[in-house]
Amino acid sequence: MIEFDLEVDASGLMCPLPLLRLKKALQQLLAGHVVKIIATDPAAHLDIGVYTEQTGHEIVEFVREGEKQIFLIKKN
Repeated sequence: MIEFDLEVDASGLMCPLPLLRLKKALQQLLAGHVVKIIATDPAAHLDIGVYTEQTGHEIVEFVREGEKQIFLIKKN
């Protein structure tokens, strides 16, 4: 896995909370930094995918481990 600057565990949270936690984490980072977010909401990949497309942030890695979805997102 790629190195990251901040980790957010949104396991057990349902939409829109994982996305809100991601947005808050990205506000704390500088451009080029990476946040790791862990989510168990089945729709998280849709929400986070649309959000990154609209904001220009980049999903640099996406992994599924059972019910967990793990994203590494680079801030633009």
